[in-house]
Amino acid sequence: MSFGQGGPPWGPGDGSPQGRQPYGQQQPHGRQGPATPDWEALATASEARGRKRRWALLGGGAVATVAVAALVATLVVRANSDDPKASGPIGGVSSSSALPEDTTAPAPSFSEVAPPPPPDPKEFVSSAEKDKAPLTAESLYPGRKLTVGDRVYAKGALHRTAECASGTQGALGQVLTKHGCEQLVRATYRRDGVAVTVGVATFRTAAVAAEVKEESSGNIASLAGEGVPTFCRTTVCRSTANAYGRYVYFTVGGFTNGDRVTKQDRAVFTTGDDVAEFTLRQIHRRGVAQASRAAATQ
Repeated sequence: MSFGQGGPPWGPGDGSPQGRQPYGQQQPHGRQGPATPDWEALATASEARGRKRRWALLGGGAVATVAVAALVATLVVRANSDDPKASGPIGGVSSSSALPEDTTAPAPSFSEVAPPPPPDPKEFVSSAEKDKAPLTAESLYPGRKLTVGDRVYAKGALHRTAECASGTQGALGQVLTKHGCEQLVRATYRRDGVAVTVGVATFRTAAVAAEVKEESSGNIASLAGEGVPTFCRTTVCRSTANAYGRYVYFTVGGFTNGDRVTKQDRAVFTTGDDVAEFTLRQIHRRGVAQASRAAATQ
């Protein structure tokens, strides 16, 4: 039982309910008189219970007041705090969970079709079907001189013919005719008593040109004129043969005074190599120019 709030709710008398009495006011044990209500005791007990309820209500109200005050203080502190974590949304929701940005804008699209590769210049000089640019002696060997590094070569005579065998010596004419030579362009360059004639023969395809290069024998005929005397007709000279695409280009070089060429005559070798390299570059330029025009129309 609670101290100061009476004894057992049931007395030892006749079994009738008895109100709770304050401490020290309990009825003595044993038989009692007639069951007359103790009005004073009932009033005292009722007053005690009323006080208890009032204290309970007051205590609960105080607790609620303290809780509300604590919540308000917490909100004020969170609102005034410089800590970014403290200023986040109530309930522990991270500020990073903001609404997503507008995603209605269409995403960029990219074509899945790869652009075609640039045309190969060599392809345009490998067959007569694609190699349509005009070919002349002047377009292949322009200007009045050829400069390679510190070496300057004066240009001599030029010649172009569809009778390819007429510009050859030995068995080379037969090889050109056999494989259907279309034309033969020749040019001569000279420097310090050395002269070189270069001849360019064209065929239908690169495959035919490769066969001509492998089967070639004899020489291209040297081209005199424009200050260059006849050379390399009755003496030993250096000759070469190369192919690029449908073009086969030959050189024959030696001394303008008729001397024999030996392996030690570096000037003859250098002149022939310079003229042959220039010829290769000119043929390649034809391919580049035609490939560029084709790319522009794609």
